[in-house]
Formats: sequence, structure tokens, C-alpha cells
Amino acid sequence: MSKLVSSLTLTLLTATTLASACSNDSQSAAADAPTGPVSIVATAQATSSLSTLVAAVQFASNNGDLVSLLSDPGTLTLFAPSNDAFDALAVELTGSATAKGADLLTEANKPLLRSVLQYHVLSQTVRAADIPFGKPITSAEGAVFKIDSGMPPVITDGRNRTARITATDIAASNGVVHLIDKVILPADKNIVETAQALAAGNPGEFKILVQAVVAADLATTLSGTGPFTVFAPTDAAFANLLTELGVTEEQLLANKPLLTKVLTYHVVPSLVFKAEVPIGAPITTVETETFTVDASLAITDARARKAHIVATDTLTSNGVIHVVDKVLLPAP
Repeated sequence: MSKLVSSLTLTLLTATTLASACSNDSQSAAADAPTGPVSIVATAQATSSLSTLVAAVQFASNNGDLVSLLSDPGTLTLFAPSNDAFDALAVELTGSATAKGADLLTEANKPLLRSVLQYHVLSQTVRAADIPFGKPITSAEGAVFKIDSGMPPVITDGRNRTARITATDIAASNGVVHLIDKVILPADKNIVETAQALAAGNPGEFKILVQAVVAADLATTLSGTGPFTVFAPTDAAFANLLTELGVTEEQLLANKPLLTKVLTYHVVPSLVFKAEVPIGAPITTVETETFTVDASLAITDARARKAHIVATDTLTSNGVIHVVDKVLLPAP
């Protein structure tokens, strides 16, 4: 943990605006917090609504490493879940309506707790005014989440769950603490697994895309380290493509050269969230050809055909997925 990486591009939001969005948790934290800056651990210990967080950090530490991380001099940011947030996580993970956060403190859960706690820490002090809204934020755990502006701001975690920031800029001697109302979790599915899960949903989506990825032998590649950005066509988009090309689904899936060329044209070999899509500039794909995206999030492909990005920023462990309503085609 000595090398903690945080990819943060700074943008502006006034602390006054955020302060107006603080909940009762923020008022409680302000009342409980020490009068002078002390370490993040000491700040949490002095805040009654963070007692489960303190217990989790102590329990999940190996020879006190997590306690030291949050106690030693440094420039950290902690997104601190409330006691209620840990109770809700216990219900979510155990399926028991009466579960409490303390029930998670078991040896079997220790590896998960360590990963989850580090996912809430950044190695750079990021105050409310400096949150890079909409852009990927890399935690001490090494996984990515994002924060969208709002009243209050909302975090989307690696499993596409959301948490609200309820209080900001609680000063500590080694960084800053922001309170959140839900424990955030790092991604547990890669791009292929995420698409497969969505295809198996009710109603399912991306069923043809999943079949096409398998038929083109691209599943292993798209399950790799990445990062990748995938522009994922819906089932309706593939149905329209069959009509456009005058082929059946079976014929399309049997044409591996065409599938490979088309599918790799939908993949960008880097992490590109919606907030960082280069408007109007050519975007180079794994297939090596380019397409462009305009300010309305309409894509123009190599054949001057138009597609629209209809959903954005589905997070995965090795990249991000944006949904498109038309299959993109490279040059003939």
C-alpha cells in the first residue's frame, strides 16, 4: 500500500454549494468531530456515526496496516460510510433483514473488507471543490469509481451501485473526510461478464452481442486486463443490421472475419468515460479505423452512418460500457 495511485483531474465546485446538500449525518459529524485537525482515524473515532467503520478498519488490518494508513502523515481522502450504510451492506450481502454491520466482521469476510475499505481511500487530498466530476477516480485499492455532480453529489461504484455524499471537507491532519450514505464496492465483473449478466436479465439485453463476441473468439481478449471502452449495440441494433445486410442471425454469427472486424470497431483500447469523450475528434478503435462523436452523443461511423449513444458509463473491472442504438460499421 505504499504505492497508492489516484488518477484525478481537478474541476471546480464550491464548497458552499456542497455544504447546503449535507444531511443530518453531516450535522452529527460536525458536532462530534474534534475541534482541531487530528488523523483520519482519530476523526472517525470521535464521530459516533462512524463507529462501524472504525471497527472494520481495525478488524481488517494486517498488523495494523490499515489503521496506520489512515493515521500516519499523508495526503489522503476518505469517503466514510455511516453506520447505517454498513448495516445496509450487511443486509445486502447476507440476505438477512436483521443483519448489522458488525456481522460482516468475520475471518471469511476479511479479504473482502480489506478491498472494500481501501476502495474508499484516495492517496491524494481531494476537497469538495476539486472533485473531478464524471471522470474515473482510482482508489487505493486500484479500482475505479466516478462521482457525478448534483445536490448532493452521487458516487457510482464498480458494481454500478450509487451512494450519496452527505457531508464534505471534514479536515484531518493527514487529509480530508467526506461522509457517504452507502458502502461502495469495487467491480466484480469484467466487460464480458457484465454483458452476460445483462443478457441473462429480465428483460435481457445484449444477447446477440454476447453470442457474437463468443463466435468471434473475442471473449478472452475482452476479459483481459484492459482497460477497454466498449460501445455495445443493443439486440434491436443487431436486428436492424441483419435487415441492412440482408443476412440471417445464423449467417452473421457464422461469418467470423466480418464479426471480428465489426466487433473490434466497437472497442477503444483505453478508458473513456462520457465526460472525456473527445467531441468531434477521430476516435481510434482496436480495429484501427476511427469514428467520431458529436456534442449530442451521435456517432458517425466510417460509412457515414449515424448511431446514438443511449446509455453511458456502465463500469466494469476492466473498462466501461456505453450503449449504442445502431451497429457501427468500418469501411467496406
